[in-house]
Amino acid sequence: MAQIATDVELDGQYRVLREEAGYMPRERGMLTIKGPDAAEYLQGQLTNDIEGLEPDQGCYGALLDRKGHVVADMRVLRLSHSHAGQIWLDAEVTASDTLRKHLETYKIGRDVEVLDVAGDWAITSLIGPRSHEVAGTPPNPSEYGQHYYERDGIQVLAVATDQGLDLITRPDVTDALREQLRAGGAAPVTEDAAEILRVESGRPRFGLDFGPEAMPAEAGITDRAVNFEKGCYIGQEPVARLHYRGKPNRRLRGLRLSSPTRTGEAIRLGDREVGTVGSACLSPALGPIALAVIRRQASEGDQVAVGDGVTAEVVELPFVAA
Repeated sequence: MAQIATDVELDGQYRVLREEAGYMPRERGMLTIKGPDAAEYLQGQLTNDIEGLEPDQGCYGALLDRKGHVVADMRVLRLSHSHAGQIWLDAEVTASDTLRKHLETYKIGRDVEVLDVAGDWAITSLIGPRSHEVAGTPPNPSEYGQHYYERDGIQVLAVATDQGLDLITRPDVTDALREQLRAGGAAPVTEDAAEILRVESGRPRFGLDFGPEAMPAEAGITDRAVNFEKGCYIGQEPVARLHYRGKPNRRLRGLRLSSPTRTGEAIRLGDREVGTVGSACLSPALGPIALAVIRRQASEGDQVAVGDGVTAEVVELPFVAA
């Protein structure tokens, strides 16, 4: 269970993440895909260009159903070093079992092995402008870029994120790694603090801001997750049709709230319900804000009612540019 911080603690942690560096454990489902057909197989299953990845590169992608709805989203890494040829996937814990079962089911006839490695690895997120300095890694110009290093006997795969680095290690060395980070000037932070930065950046989270009822365009992930030049994959036709010929009935938007609210609260434009609140937080810089997938009747600048007595302005994302 994530540690719960008071508002005063969150303000301090937020400043650390914005100005210095903070670290926290990151719970994710983790799979590795092995075998000579691994990249080709995933190319026909996921939305992004997996075959185009070079070793030490990665991307964001999604698994869809045949109607183009998101079944799971994930980070994809083309590994090198001692795991050359393998492809790493990490997804929300709640979606990882569905992802694994799907990939196991459809690999028939392919020289592919799908391994659940969640018990073999641990992820420590290092967030903030001093992340590379604290970790002792060279700055990486692109998100998902990887750098392998070893320090004091600890082997680490550092993966660039939009906010810093994810450090992937064996579970038995995480305490030692985090002591290194602390010694380098990083501070422990809670998931609550890290979530504020995520909401400010406008990045939705599967299972919270969107789920299996949403297409990528509705969830606001098309630009990052979908490659329109690659070959066929499950759900491609409805996604392409919506992209080239239509407009989504719903879109991911930001809400600037009059007071804090909770996930799941109804959003109304006049007498009509147009969505529900996804991620909501109290930003020390911006005040109460939230993400929500909202019907297109509610446009940028509209005032909507949220729950009982809260109002909000619909805004474009991100709240804070990267």
